[in-house]
Amino acid sequence: MGETPPEEAAAESTAAWAPLADPVFRMLWVVWIAANTCMWMNDVAAAWLMTTLVASPVMVALVQTASTMPVFLLGLPSGALADILDRRRYFVATQFWVAGTASILSLAIISDAINPTLLLLLTFLNGIGLAMRWPVYSAIVPELVSRAQLPAALALNGVATNASRIIGPVVAGALIAGIGTEYVFVLNAVLSVIAGFLILRWKSRQKPSALPGERFLGAIRVGAQYVRQSSRMRAVLLRVTIFFAQSTALIALLPLVARDMPGGSAGTFTLLLASLGFGAILSAFVLPHLRQSWTRDDLVRVGSWVQAVAMVAVGYAPNLYVAVPMMVVSGAAWLTVANSIAIAAQLALPDWVRARGMSTYQVALMGGSGLGAAVWGQVAAVSNVSTSFLAAALAGTAASWLTRRYLIEGGPEEDLTPSQSWKAPVAGTQIGPDDGPVLTTIEYRIDPARAEEFRRVMQESRRSRLRQGALSWELFRDANDPGRYLEYFVDESWVEHLRRFDRVTASDVTLRARRLAFHLGPEPPVVTRCIAEPLGRQAL
Repeated sequence: MGETPPEEAAAESTAAWAPLADPVFRMLWVVWIAANTCMWMNDVAAAWLMTTLVASPVMVALVQTASTMPVFLLGLPSGALADILDRRRYFVATQFWVAGTASILSLAIISDAINPTLLLLLTFLNGIGLAMRWPVYSAIVPELVSRAQLPAALALNGVATNASRIIGPVVAGALIAGIGTEYVFVLNAVLSVIAGFLILRWKSRQKPSALPGERFLGAIRVGAQYVRQSSRMRAVLLRVTIFFAQSTALIALLPLVARDMPGGSAGTFTLLLASLGFGAILSAFVLPHLRQSWTRDDLVRVGSWVQAVAMVAVGYAPNLYVAVPMMVVSGAAWLTVANSIAIAAQLALPDWVRARGMSTYQVALMGGSGLGAAVWGQVAAVSNVSTSFLAAALAGTAASWLTRRYLIEGGPEEDLTPSQSWKAPVAGTQIGPDDGPVLTTIEYRIDPARAEEFRRVMQESRRSRLRQGALSWELFRDANDPGRYLEYFVDESWVEHLRRFDRVTASDVTLRARRLAFHLGPEPPVVTRCIAEPLGRQAL
């Protein structure tokens, strides 16, 4: 047998670094490191700048609020835009947006026009760029790598995030101490512009479609509806919320841990934070081996326990010699859990709704982090940091046990590969794209003895129709003929009805075959499509 060509071997490899063999992924991965480094630089510099403008702890805390608030306000809308617009151009626009806000902020500082209100406003505007950027990048990654390499690619993204967590604060601190805070934002702008031009070098392939693009509000509705009807995505959102509500206690209260250490200082905090990032980076090399014998649910469960134990150990650590190794362990557990949940989310989403689905993942992650930070901060205020860590660990472990039946990998995995098996219908009359709603009925003739089996399959069909955007769905049984069933579903308009044929996956094709297996007779089920007739008000 001949040797496997290098490019095929790279495609088949699931090693930790394998995705970097692809030049496009490698380029965008470098962009992702730069983008996240800019984020950390901006957060550090903005917080420090606020301390020089005003002494109020509330105003300093509001810097973080202004940075993260756009995620909650724009989570699903940003995902909708990433799904209905050209992702390459959209990604570029987010980079130039961040560069613009950084440039304005640096000019405001240089011209001595900066004040607390303007700083918060510009931090909020910068946060908009960050909120818009994350869903589109999450949707791009599965387009660049094979399904087999997706876990390694997502682990590499975790490496990039944690490497930037170390690089960003260090660079920002050096610039602030050396030449001034404004130059942090200047560098932020320069790096963002360079990243934008690098993205422009990527020649993405647009999938042709004869249909007009989705409307913004309709795209948001369909995205939310898909997530609501996907049991796998609901489990993912539950898991990510519980884990980050638990683990955020360590990040939120780490400055207090550093302060209370013997000889505690800003350097102590930096060392602990770097140890967390170092542990996360190390785990990326171990994960490919763990996945061979552990399910994603196993990794999430055990990783959560390990993170909880390591967090408590940090809280009670008498010195850095104990705290630093435990921070490394906590970082490794953190990336293991986060990566496993992120993979489950990506595999539960078809490409047409991927950015919207991942934006809900981002909102759940940030929501869990925000809730956890508020709760465990309050616990620490009325007791101490060690008690707060212990409470977070116990609460997270208890919540995971109580929700153990919600699995992110349980049961057969759906094949969400796009399929062109179904041809869109051709109307016999003139129908406008916005005409509707559209009522579709399908008549089945089945063996009454198999009615219970049929209903179970139709329950799956209900979820499938609703995930594709249907407004409503029902199954009716003939009162006089126990073998006659009528399925109906309603789409918002004719173009939305046609759009479902572009959204068909291999799993939908398999489900259709299971439905048809119940149908009796030589002829297929009768399908009828009806358009709502607009009736004006008539005078009585």
